[in-house]
Amino acid sequence: MAQVQENYKTDILEQLVDEMDLIVYNDDYNTFDFVIETLEKVCKHEPEQAVQCTWIIHFKGKCSVKRGSYESLEPLCTALLDRGLNAEIE
Repeated sequence: MAQVQENYKTDILEQLVDEMDLIVYNDDYNTFDFVIETLEKVCKHEPEQAVQCTWIIHFKGKCSVKRGSYESLEPLCTALLDRGLNAEIE
């Protein structure tokens, strides 16, 4: 039993270490509606989630809009950048 529990803890830790954040930064040229629409389309956010992230971006200067492996976030980051948002993976 102890071996199974130890393997489980190790697996969970490895998953947490491998996860990264897709960060979107505030800018002075994209509208709220455009950012909301982009988060819905690119990141598959529900409308409420996209609105909340957009307000956080506006007031805090940045927001983590998605969490996952680098491989899963990279195409999303590229799509956000292609649409003119300031984004990076941390």
